[in-house]
Amino acid sequence: MKLRRALSVSAATAALLPLAMAAAPASQAAPAADLPKCSDMGQPHNNTFVGRTFGIPESVTLGADWTTYTATLTNASAKELKSFALSGKLGSYIYNEGERDLGAYGDLQYWDTAQRAWKTLRRADGKAGGTIPAPKTLKPRESVHVQLRSRVRKDLPMNQTYDAFTGLTGTFVDRYQNTDCTARGDADDGFSPSES
Repeated sequence: MKLRRALSVSAATAALLPLAMAAAPASQAAPAADLPKCSDMGQPHNNTFVGRTFGIPESVTLGADWTTYTATLTNASAKELKSFALSGKLGSYIYNEGERDLGAYGDLQYWDTAQRAWKTLRRADGKAGGTIPAPKTLKPRESVHVQLRSRVRKDLPMNQTYDAFTGLTGTFVDRYQNTDCTARGDADDGFSPSES
């Protein structure tokens, strides 16, 4: 996990350098869900976002109260990001066959500032996570701030080691080698689940 955190820090540091790239006009862009990922097309690391989290502890006790934290994504580029979308996530990396994803044993919520209420994020596969309302564009140096809270239930099997994470992912339509594609950036941090 220390290596993953070191990589996150170096990625965030690199993201401080503005990167100006041409984007397709919104009227010509296909829906983001229908586009390939820019990373799959060979685009090098995209330094568009600076992501930060505040309040995620290194260890989380199973079945404990909610862990509340803030995640921020900032557009560090010189371009306006089109078709911007935001999602929350809670899960764990799977390294070996047979390992479980912590997301199936967790709960994730975001604070809806308009309704002044916590809203649950749950994906179609039952795992914690999902879409968070956000502006459709993000101007240069503009940020989105989301208050989130998560917890891991007591029924999480502890017969494996979990490299767990929680936070935000921002996506937008980019252009790489004259093709529209989707790029992403993260504001997340890792933690370890513990029985006590």
